Amino acid sequence: MPAKIRLQRHGKKGRPFYHIVVADARAPRDGRFIERLGSYNPNTNPATIDIQLDKSVQWLLNGAQPTDTCRAILSYKGVMMRKHLQDGVAKGAITQEVADQRFAEWMTARDAKVQAKVDGLKASGEQSRKAALQAESKVNSEREAALLRKRSELAAASEAAALEAAREAAGEEVAEEAPVAEEAPVVDEAPAADEAPAADEAPAADEAPAADEAPVVDEAPAADEAPAADEAPAADEAPAEQAPEAAADPE
Repeated sequence: MPAKIRLQRHGKKGRPFYHIVVADARAPRDGRFIERLGSYNPNTNPATIDIQLDKSVQWLLNGAQPTDTCRAILSYKGVMMRKHLQDGVAKGAITQEVADQRFAEWMTARDAKVQAKVDGLKASGEQSRKAALQAESKVNSEREAALLRKRSELAAASEAAALEAAREAAGEEVAEEAPVAEEAPVVDEAPAADEAPAADEAPAADEAPAADEAPVVDEAPAADEAPAADEAPAADEAPAEQAPEAAADPE
């Protein structure tokens, strides 16, 4: 059976990379091989491919058959184009100089396409990165606005709670001091100014008990009755006492 150009798997689970080898078709996939032609890493974008161009063309000219995946890889790297031109040179359709010139032109066009793809991927990556940054900044701004609103609401709530607590404390103080202010006799009832017992009744000046009822002055027992002067028993009754003396004179 002819030799085959195929991939030999390496790498860890989920992150494989491959060796491009020439092996017997009867050999297992990861078994013995005849020659290694290059490597293929599909984990990058675009994929990284290293290939020995001349050896790959020589094996193709010797009759090695590539697998479908290896054919696509060899065509991407220009190995199949080079074999086609070499077949034309072998048949005498074109010269080697023309084949080399056409291959160089083909490689230039292929490199331009690859570079355009790389630039496009880079530009799309930059755009996606900018979009992600804008989205992240938007989310951050919304988050900051939400935090500011929440902080303002919490501050307003705390201020309202503090004001309510202050009002309740003031109400309690007023309630505690209210009985003293209501019962204050000097301020509310003012007994000394309203009733004025000393000025209204004025017992000493209006009634004047000492002057009106003065027993010594009003009754004046010694002066009004004057028992010795009014009755004067000695003076009134004197003629009766002296009568014998008057009668005795004529004698």
